[in-house]
Amino acid sequence: MKQFALLTFGLLLSTSVLALEAEEFTQERFKELQAQDALILVDIFATWCPTCARQHEILEKFQQEHPEVDLHILTVDYDDDRETVRHFRAPRQSTLLLYKGEDQHWFSVAETREEVIFSEIKRAAEFGE
Repeated sequence: MKQFALLTFGLLLSTSVLALEAEEFTQERFKELQAQDALILVDIFATWCPTCARQHEILEKFQQEHPEVDLHILTVDYDDDRETVRHFRAPRQSTLLLYKGEDQHWFSVAETREEVIFSEIKRAAEFGE
């Protein structure tokens, strides 16, 4: 029983450490970040989507391995925010859009290759430096 409790505590701790640092999309926040020439990833996801879950794991890993990259992740719930989904012309959940300020650098649907996601974020982060 003691081992089970320690294992459970360890899992809870590791889950909290790896939580994706993101905020819910609002047009106001998006415009504010664009005006700051920030690096913004718009993540159009669904809670039931396994591809989205994989993308979140990759983004969590990116944040953990690259704390020097000031990446702002704004999440859009595909099922609950259809207006924003239409605004970004997302064909489905698991759509990722990457911006540096007002410039869109990347648009992807269902991308789950870690090396591709990491590369695109790094490339956009270096743009204009």
